[in-house]
Amino acid sequence: MSIKSKFKTFFFLDDEYDYKEEEIIEEESEPVKQVQKQQQSVQKQNIVSLQSVQKSSKVVLVEPRVYAEAQDIADQLKNRRAVVVNLQRIEKDQAKRIVDFLSGTVYAIGGDIQKIGTDIFLCTPDNVEVSGNISQLMKEQELENTRW
Repeated sequence: MSIKSKFKTFFFLDDEYDYKEEEIIEEESEPVKQVQKQQQSVQKQNIVSLQSVQKSSKVVLVEPRVYAEAQDIADQLKNRRAVVVNLQRIEKDQAKRIVDFLSGTVYAIGGDIQKIGTDIFLCTPDNVEVSGNISQLMKEQELENTRW
């Protein structure tokens, strides 16, 4: 063996050895690529859309004039938006029908309906949590209204 061939062999510059090394690298890279693809698919499954969080933060204020607008309010609830309904400018019998309709809608979607003022209701879907209680304030207002 010449010094040149020994030098190539020592520093892995021999063509035969390079060829064998490339085959090994190619064989090893395929499982690595498969593992990377599996990791990417797992990462895609762990992605959470922030759009649903943003949509749930909307509150819609509605002041219906006729009973037919109750369906529009129900559509807002179905779209997972909280709705404040002011029934002060509608006849009492129509207001009662709207509250009955919205009570059924809220029950169907697993939400909640609360009276927050005189003829004002808060309707919420299941993704909105309402905390607190204002019934004491409402009782005081009703007492004041009956005195006059």
